[in-house]
Amino acid sequence: MDSSGTRRQNTRRKLFEAAVTLIAEQGFSSTTVDEIAERAGVAKGTVYYNFASKSVLFEELLRHGIELLADSLQRAADESAERGGRRVDALDAMIGAGLDFISRYPALTQLYVAELWRTNRAWQSTLMQVRQKAIAVIESVLREAVAADELSPEIDVPLTASALFGMVLVAALDWQSYQPERSVEEVHSALSRLLQGRVGGAGR
Repeated sequence: MDSSGTRRQNTRRKLFEAAVTLIAEQGFSSTTVDEIAERAGVAKGTVYYNFASKSVLFEELLRHGIELLADSLQRAADESAERGGRRVDALDAMIGAGLDFISRYPALTQLYVAELWRTNRAWQSTLMQVRQKAIAVIESVLREAVAADELSPEIDVPLTASALFGMVLVAALDWQSYQPERSVEEVHSALSRLLQGRVGGAGR
């Protein structure tokens, strides 16, 4: 990538980080473009050069963040498979990857969860699309586990994938808000035992 492309990518990253932090702190409506520009250390015109409006910036922010999460989940599943692990081990690795991601981007996660239940936003369809991309990664591993006879064929794959995705999000937010003294390893261990007992044990 040339230097101008690198500069633009860095600028967009600064804007993403500034916007997600501010919006998580004070809400979308209360956050101004001036504040985003100031937090990012750029001119107001730079925001509009990169994004047509605050709504477009926010929509792209959500898309970018959840796509990063989906990529992280897929990478964890692939690495587990390369090590010769079972599909349930891949699911466990994905839980760890999800917790690691959320610990690195807590404001983004808070923002995503808050927006997930709103139905009056212009970006609702985008949010649903990127959510499905993340859940599809989990569904794929679940279907492979059923095919390999690691899980019961009676398992409801779409619902179980959504439940696992939601479990990680809610548990991570609860951990960060109410039990911050716990390490990511402790939280992962607790969710891992839940997974192994409830999902992993279904085919045994």
